Amino acid sequence: MAGKRVRDEGRGPGRPREERVDRAVLDAVVALVTEKGLGAVTMDAVALRAEVSKPAIYRRWPTKQDLLIAAAESRIGPLSVPDLGDFRAELRVVLETRLKAYLAPGVARLMAGVIGAAAEAGAVRSAYGDYSARVMSETRHILERGIVRGDVRPDIDVRAVATMVAAPLVFRLVGELEPPDTALVDTVVDLVSRAVSAQD
Repeated sequence: MAGKRVRDEGRGPGRPREERVDRAVLDAVVALVTEKGLGAVTMDAVALRAEVSKPAIYRRWPTKQDLLIAAAESRIGPLSVPDLGDFRAELRVVLETRLKAYLAPGVARLMAGVIGAAAEAGAVRSAYGDYSARVMSETRHILERGIVRGDVRPDIDVRAVATMVAAPLVFRLVGELEPPDTALVDTVVDLVSRAVSAQD
């Protein structure tokens, strides 16, 4: 590649080298989306930006959809919330963590691209569904923990409530084209907590 030296990522074993390549590629995707938009994300452009070979990218992510999902998950992936003894407090941790991630540079475009890629002809719909399930897994976990603890109603639809928690921030970001804020987080925490509380 002109002016760039491609890293010899295939030489020598070791997970640290693999992790460096993964990070370079995913950072390149986010940088391209931030600077130029989703249309700038091609395998050639990512390889050039990350200074890796295209085969190295294809081995990890066979399609552009796979690459976009991986980039999104590098910014908005699973999280772990400790048992705080209160569902409302745990829900706030989930939403505040997501809010911080969504406000990072390039994430709005990246999220829009991931959702759009899921609707394209030939897209593997289950790939986006699997990613969404991973992102919402901790919300389901804190709901289930709250049921066991007794502060969340046992008759709730855990999947439906997890969707209700995830949707407002994403729709504000992608559908309304506005950054979500702490006021929205406060509203979602209040409404969801009251809806699922075992105390009401």
